Amino acid sequence: MDIDFEFFLVAASLVTGLIWAGWALWLKSRPAAETDDVAEPWPVEYARSFFPVIFIVMLLRSFLVEPFRIPSGSMMPTLLIGDFILVNKFTYGVRLPVSHTKIVEMGGPKRADVVVFRFPNDPSVDYIKRVVGLPGDRIGYFDKQITVNGEPVKQTPLMAYQGVGKGENMTGAVLKSEELGGVTHDILIREGQPSRQGEYIVPPGHYFVMGDNRDNSNDSRYWGFVPEGNLVGKAFFIWMSFDWDNGGVAFSRLGSTVK
Repeated sequence: MDIDFEFFLVAASLVTGLIWAGWALWLKSRPAAETDDVAEPWPVEYARSFFPVIFIVMLLRSFLVEPFRIPSGSMMPTLLIGDFILVNKFTYGVRLPVSHTKIVEMGGPKRADVVVFRFPNDPSVDYIKRVVGLPGDRIGYFDKQITVNGEPVKQTPLMAYQGVGKGENMTGAVLKSEELGGVTHDILIREGQPSRQGEYIVPPGHYFVMGDNRDNSNDSRYWGFVPEGNLVGKAFFIWMSFDWDNGGVAFSRLGSTVK
């Protein structure tokens, strides 16, 4: 869906721009006396009106920021179902729309970044997870505990989690704080609920990602690594949060940063 919308914006910009430019060139090629009373055809009128808007939206969405909606609880408690977030599109390099070819190198993800990426098994679907492993890392996950290159990641139990709205089913999970790559964030653990365990070596040019809702996340433990070329950007801001099951707009979440 995301790739189709990118294609629509590029195609619409191209079509409206060509119509408008073609009409302008035709007028310029004709004697002024022949064009003084020529009415602008309706396709040209619409192209002239819509091209600037479509082109600006395409530039903003392709190279600066892109909005996304959180559809699942895999990143609870950091992100809730119904959160609308903004994603920085240039943090990991500037890419062309549709082809996603990188044209400007800006660096790669850091450990603990919350990233949006095209799902490796179906690139038409966007996923959002937290980066746990960088290229070359040895990541372990046993008994609800992450290890990075043999070192356990610090976890501190906080309290029992109280879910709200569409995330109410997570009530009773253990809320913990986790310190990963110098970033402290919260995670959810379901004691007694089995989850995939194992050790993973992150190959060059790839990343190991996990959801903060550790026992309810379809992530690298199940389907593997995220290629660098699938990265979309870094989530950084919640601009809206809406959940009918929680009374509508959650005003307390508006303007929150994602960390």
